[in-house]
Amino acid sequence: MAAAAVMVEAAAPTGALWGLVQDFVMGQQESPADQVAAGTAGSAAKLLQGSGRRERPSHPRTAGRELRGRDVKSGNYTVLKVVEALGSSLENPEPRTRARGIQLLSQVLLQCHSLLLEKEVVHLILFYENRLKDHHLVIPSVLQGLRALSLCVALPPGLAVSVLKAIFQEVHVQSLLQVDRHTVFSIITNFMQSREEELKDLGADFTFGFIQVMDGEKDPRNLLVAFHIVHDLISRDYSLGPFVEELFEVTSCYFPIDFTPPPNDPYGIQRDDLILSLRAVLASTPRFAEFLLPLLIEKVDSEILSAKLDSLQTLNACCAVYGQKELKDFLPSLWASIRREVFQTASERVEAEGLAALHSLTACLSRSVLRADAEDLLNSFLSNILQDCRHHLCEPDMKLVWPSAKLLQTAAGASARACDHITSNVLPLLLEQFHKHSQSNQRRTILEMILGFLKLQQKWSYEDKDERPLSGFKDQLCSLVFMAITDPSTQLQLVGIRTLTVLGAQPDLLSSGDLELAIGHLYRLSFLEEDSQSWMAALEASGALASFYPGAFSSYLLPKLAKELQRDVTREHGPNKCSRHLLCLQALSAVSTHPSIVKETLPLLLQHLWQANKGNVVIGFNDIIAICQSLQQVAEKCHRDPDSCWYFHETALPCLFALAVQASMPEDSSVLRKVLLEDEVLAALASVISTATIHLSSELAAQSVTRIVPLFLDGNISFLPENSFPSRFQPFQDGCSRQRRLVVLLMAFVCSLPRNVEIPQLTQLMRELLELSCCPGCPFSSTAAAKCFAGLLNKHPAGQQLDEFLQLAVDTVEAGLGAGSSRSQAFTLLLWVTKALVLRYHPLSSCLTARLMGLLSDPELGPAAADGFSLLMSDCTDVLTRACHADVRIMFRQRFFTDNVPDLVQGFHAAPQDVKPNYLKGLSHVLNRLPKPVLLPELPTLLSLLLEALSCTDSVVQLSTLSCLQPLLLEAPQIMSLHIDTLVTKFLNLSSSPSMAVRIAALQCMNALTHLPTPVLLPYKPQVIRALAKPLDDKKRLVRKEAVSARGEWFLLGSPGS
Repeated sequence: MAAAAVMVEAAAPTGALWGLVQDFVMGQQESPADQVAAGTAGSAAKLLQGSGRRERPSHPRTAGRELRGRDVKSGNYTVLKVVEALGSSLENPEPRTRARGIQLLSQVLLQCHSLLLEKEVVHLILFYENRLKDHHLVIPSVLQGLRALSLCVALPPGLAVSVLKAIFQEVHVQSLLQVDRHTVFSIITNFMQSREEELKDLGADFTFGFIQVMDGEKDPRNLLVAFHIVHDLISRDYSLGPFVEELFEVTSCYFPIDFTPPPNDPYGIQRDDLILSLRAVLASTPRFAEFLLPLLIEKVDSEILSAKLDSLQTLNACCAVYGQKELKDFLPSLWASIRREVFQTASERVEAEGLAALHSLTACLSRSVLRADAEDLLNSFLSNILQDCRHHLCEPDMKLVWPSAKLLQTAAGASARACDHITSNVLPLLLEQFHKHSQSNQRRTILEMILGFLKLQQKWSYEDKDERPLSGFKDQLCSLVFMAITDPSTQLQLVGIRTLTVLGAQPDLLSSGDLELAIGHLYRLSFLEEDSQSWMAALEASGALASFYPGAFSSYLLPKLAKELQRDVTREHGPNKCSRHLLCLQALSAVSTHPSIVKETLPLLLQHLWQANKGNVVIGFNDIIAICQSLQQVAEKCHRDPDSCWYFHETALPCLFALAVQASMPEDSSVLRKVLLEDEVLAALASVISTATIHLSSELAAQSVTRIVPLFLDGNISFLPENSFPSRFQPFQDGCSRQRRLVVLLMAFVCSLPRNVEIPQLTQLMRELLELSCCPGCPFSSTAAAKCFAGLLNKHPAGQQLDEFLQLAVDTVEAGLGAGSSRSQAFTLLLWVTKALVLRYHPLSSCLTARLMGLLSDPELGPAAADGFSLLMSDCTDVLTRACHADVRIMFRQRFFTDNVPDLVQGFHAAPQDVKPNYLKGLSHVLNRLPKPVLLPELPTLLSLLLEALSCTDSVVQLSTLSCLQPLLLEAPQIMSLHIDTLVTKFLNLSSSPSMAVRIAALQCMNALTHLPTPVLLPYKPQVIRALAKPLDDKKRLVRKEAVSARGEWFLLGSPGS
């Protein structure tokens, strides 16, 4: 009995497997074969992971599936046993039954191919090769099995070749369905990856067989794979034998690609995918050149825009692998086609691609290695280009002058040889034409062409200065440039200044005399205040040339500027002298592009401030701000050189702090006393200090912070120049209101330091800042202290000390928000601390934001709290910026929106009527600064609130909401069109608002409304056109301009072509 039980148990798997096979083959099991195989794999995995305990399934069919999965995957049964179970099915005279049997076996192999033994693979390969001769209904399943076997690691040598020969001989691939043809391509791909050497032993037979397989393929899914195979054939050096032309023909028949993907294509194949794949094939070998180049010329000469573009881009790619040999016979035709497209095309894209192809052709001819007896095709090619383009350069008023110049400059930009050849032929002609033509517009055109060729010379380096092609023309070029700069025409002057800059960048082209003359002209142009274009261009050129010739500018320009700066601008009457003073400051900052020049210009600017401080020069409010702006520009230029940056910091900051400290002394009676303590001047000084600190290294910043922080906390003035002040400097003490204003300078410094710089006496500093931030009487000082405190909080590393500072801040805020004179200051502190924490995702930010929302209902602080949301969402300019090393996390606006807008909406609905405008204003500020892709999904729920905000009487709310709605009209027309009646009514009402900014924004929204679906708008067209007649007579020109634009769009609404 025991023996019988063992025999039954041993036979059970076979019977279960046979039953499952029969169910599938006979169609009783309707699940796809791959699902059946997957089920067996899952059961096998469960068995392999288990402890060996067997669970008896409750259903015989389930048992069969588990046993079969266990047997095949675990190795208890070989795949050959599965074949035996399929025996009757595989030998069935009915083709459909045989196909079902082979289909099941193939799906099993796809699941288990990695477990096959070499002996099993041999038998299966022989079996499947034999079945390739079977009925056409069986072939797809056979190919699936061969695909599985092509993935086998245990595939013996020689079988890959055998399989491919069988497929090439027995299967007519193009009569198969798409999925089956794709299977054939997959088999080839798999073998090329794993059996490359064996396939190469086939020689050209493999290439010929693949050509037969690919010939006539039309499906883009298969073509992508086929193009990849062809590319691998060429790039991996398979033998093409005598079939190069056939391989080209079988691929080039698809050129140019004309494919439009169907809508909602699940495969995601785009036209560009096919274009790039085919281009990679066509441009992969020079052996295609004799067949491809005539084809490209034919397509470039066609009338189809896409064919022109594709052909020129393919030619561009081919030039990377071609040489003179391949191009020689086709150069005249290629040049003729490219020339025609640049001369005659109406498409900028075709022109650009034609120029790119010309560049590649010239580069290809330039890099080819020539034999001593070989013809130099580059020279003959460039000679043809010159022959066809030179005469057009003599006609500066004709339309072909610029296409000709573009062609010549493109060819010249391909190589140093080409540049020398073309420049040496073109420059004499252009110089002659410049003197031949006397009109300024003609000369400007010629000089712009010369400028283009001069710029190309900068690309190439020459060891011997005598080899430089411009050396023989430098005197003529300098003369020509000086003629242009002195011409009355502003446009010619501008081109002349740009040409002078390029000439100066070329080594040894400007002599000492030329430099002196050039600097004199630039000095003259820098003071042409009536022509802003010329003096701006002159300043830029001065800065560029000063970096190349610092000695010349120090000798010729700086003495003139220093003399100009010494003039007392208020003693000589008229605005002209004041203007010259400002232009002089701008010129000093513009030329500070070299460390040696900075060491001369910076003392000049600082000395000017000191002289004003001593009363030697009478100076005004705007002049101080202008000096600060010049100092800031010098500081920005110093960032390129660490030594210059430290020099500026060490020189300028002590001087500026000394001037500010002296002006804050009660006994001070200098000219600068009142001026330096003005809000705008202190803000300008703060900008200089911040700019000078931002790019300091951590080591140098650490040195500086040990002097500046003690200055404010301890009154340590030892590092300041001329520091004999009559009183102590104690900005944090009571009764020093003037000195407190200088906390803004401390803010600019400490909030611009790198995060890893340790600040001395930090705890004391934070307490002093907190105390000052809530002091009434001077909003400027308290706001600066609050911003400084927030900037330090934002950078402070997490830990106990940060928690202590935060608790101290919260206590200070809560105490200040109680009844008293410091409520406004406490609110400002709350706002800045909240922003500092929001930017760094600190957990306490949500609590502080909730506290801010609670103040929306406050009768006194409610409107300010609503405006505070604008501050939280916007970028700062002085503190809490990435440039100042603040901790600003990405997408902080999106996070703030997600966390707080639901509470804002809920608070709006629950708020009394008189408080609702505050919620609307806060919501409008948040939405207006939110990235539009984030806002669009939430638009349906928030749009009603935005529309209600338009009815708010606050012009700030109206303007913010209009600014938010305008882009939404363009990006979400379907949603917005549901509220068209409300939108039209409110926009028209706001077009008569007392605020000019609101009127302009409302009219811009009326213009944007025309992007909504036309059928929705047409009923409102007469009403809108009548209503928009009123703002046409608005007293403000900008309003009238927007009204004309909006009314014109509404007039065209519904007309043909609109």
